[in-house]
Amino acid sequence: MALAGCNDVPRRVPVRRVADARGFARLRGGALWRREWRRYGTLAAVTVLGAAAFGVLRRIDPNVVGNPLPPCPLQALTGLYCPGCGSTRCLHALTQLDLAGAMAMNPLLVLSLLPLAVLVLHGAGLLPQRLLPLRNALAAPKLWLVLLLGFAFLRNLPWAPFTLLAPG
Repeated sequence: MALAGCNDVPRRVPVRRVADARGFARLRGGALWRREWRRYGTLAAVTVLGAAAFGVLRRIDPNVVGNPLPPCPLQALTGLYCPGCGSTRCLHALTQLDLAGAMAMNPLLVLSLLPLAVLVLHGAGLLPQRLLPLRNALAAPKLWLVLLLGFAFLRNLPWAPFTLLAPG
């Protein structure tokens, strides 16, 4: 029985880091591919989920009684409108290219689609450098917290200008 010599042990090859054309560190063994997959994973997931939601909302009308889409649980339990109430009907109206109907259901969602697209593009690394200050302002959690809570409060007020914020 022969003992294994030190020449039989596989050697670890040192990893070389090389910068590619975009300035990303490229590692041997497919690490760049894994990094690129993580980079575009958010964008791919949002695209697939968005296409699926578009297909469902294009075929199912949430305004029809007895549709298979669930109602808002907060409104069903309390009678109050949450910031997301009317979002399904709003997105259905957008799939039908009815901007006025979408704004009547949930104006906050319609107005926040563009800022959300900016944040998704930043997550994928596709946001131009000149829009980074805009991304920094949009990524502030306090902004979204105040916006969502304020919208939820205002759309539940029973007076004339605020009733326009209620879905329907």
